[in-house]
Amino acid sequence: MNKYKKMKYQLIAKEMVEVLSEKGYVSYYAEDKEEAKKKILSLIPEGASISVGGSETLGAMNMTEEFRSEKYKFFDRFQPKPYEEIYEIYRQSLLSDYFISSTNAITRKGQLVNTDASGNRVASMIIGPKKVIIVAGANKIVDDLDEAFKRIKKIAPMNATRVRHETPCVKTGRCMECEIEASVCNYTGIIENGRKEPGRITIIMVAEELGF
Repeated sequence: MNKYKKMKYQLIAKEMVEVLSEKGYVSYYAEDKEEAKKKILSLIPEGASISVGGSETLGAMNMTEEFRSEKYKFFDRFQPKPYEEIYEIYRQSLLSDYFISSTNAITRKGQLVNTDASGNRVASMIIGPKKVIIVAGANKIVDDLDEAFKRIKKIAPMNATRVRHETPCVKTGRCMECEIEASVCNYTGIIENGRKEPGRITIIMVAEELGF
């Protein structure tokens, strides 16, 4: 990343930390993914149960390998098992101590916007796990909800490819507004603020580009 883009992301991330704090979230600034990784691990005590959302951001930080440590109880959704068994892991994950994920978009007003294939990520952000930690690169910041939904449609082909869903967008590279079982756009959630359960949702803003 060149120094001019880095400077832009630093300014955006720091501004958003202030906005998110005002919206009732616990919020932190991280200079890069390594600093964000250290922060996540510092927030989770040994012995805690952990679940995660599917995330390129967490993948770039190698968080799955960290969570597979004997120090934690990890609801491992990435095992090579039939979907029915993975779905059961999704269900059990709702009772985890910590849910870790990224987000599709964060508006400048501090709204978290996400669209899922199975809904486990959207559901876990809203209710279930005792604590939620969201880590997001500054590239996830958008002006408003309209821009958030445009962003989600733009990244849908990449997400569908990532999870190996045979959707029309995989072949065209753009959202085709499909209405099929394989769609990755089945459940959408908008979190307006973190005030309902103070201290439950923590957001780490990273001053670099992470994930889709």
